[in-house]
Amino acid sequence: MHLTVGYLATPTGDDGIALAIVLARTFDAEVDIVLTVREELPDGHPGRAQYQDFLLERGVEWIAKAAKAFDNAGIRARSTVTMGESFAETLLSFAADHHSDLLVVGGARDGFFGGHVIGPVAGALLHTSPIPVALAPRGYAEDPPTKITTVTAAIPTRAADDNPLPFAVNLAHTAALAIRLVSLVSAESLVDAENVTELRAQQIAAARENLAVAAGAAPDAPDIESLVAEGLTLESALKKLTWGDADLLIVGSSRFAAPRRIFLGSTASRILAGTDAPVIVIPRAD
Repeated sequence: MHLTVGYLATPTGDDGIALAIVLARTFDAEVDIVLTVREELPDGHPGRAQYQDFLLERGVEWIAKAAKAFDNAGIRARSTVTMGESFAETLLSFAADHHSDLLVVGGARDGFFGGHVIGPVAGALLHTSPIPVALAPRGYAEDPPTKITTVTAAIPTRAADDNPLPFAVNLAHTAALAIRLVSLVSAESLVDAENVTELRAQQIAAARENLAVAAGAAPDAPDIESLVAEGLTLESALKKLTWGDADLLIVGSSRFAAPRRIFLGSTASRILAGTDAPVIVIPRAD
């Protein structure tokens, strides 16, 4: 596995670095850290070239801090400072050139500790990337786990939505991790149902079917759990789930996403906002 880590010299960047260290340790991954400084195009004013050199020098100093965190964790990581008008586009280009399996970034730092707030860089990646994106929750660098121990797949309730189960099973199987399958049922999704009991029975049946699929696909997994969380709203359903410090959540893209591209839908956005665990968003299947 190869990780490309988008770094900013901010607490957000530190959260992303902490998650990348945990993922690299869990999956024995190769790591490239990338910091992008704004490209200063000539505009006729003196000093632009010198200012560009200054930014690059500072970039080297900033990324050295991130590299040291990997060194302290006993993980080798390469560092690259690039120039570009768009951090997200430059990061995607680098990841594609290096055949990365995963992009890793931190979220914004607005609001309270924990949970996910999508900043501009993560927002751009979560609506265009052809590569899965791992997002660290706010404050993740404060007390990260040593390794990931459980992979949770958010199983959609509509057949048209992208199912992250195959990706989650393969990822968990790579490091012999426990797998948890979660379906969220709320009153918001009962508009077309004749009665709540019938829909809940359908969701439980779907979860059991997914459990059987996961068990067949990953027979060596130490543990597989399947459950349905129910609430009046998606947020109240999420509150009924418990998250361990070493959990990792996998969600799929919206049904409106282009093939092999990420497009974070409204449901997935709400799941991120209500989840303290790091999240991987995967591109829509073909």
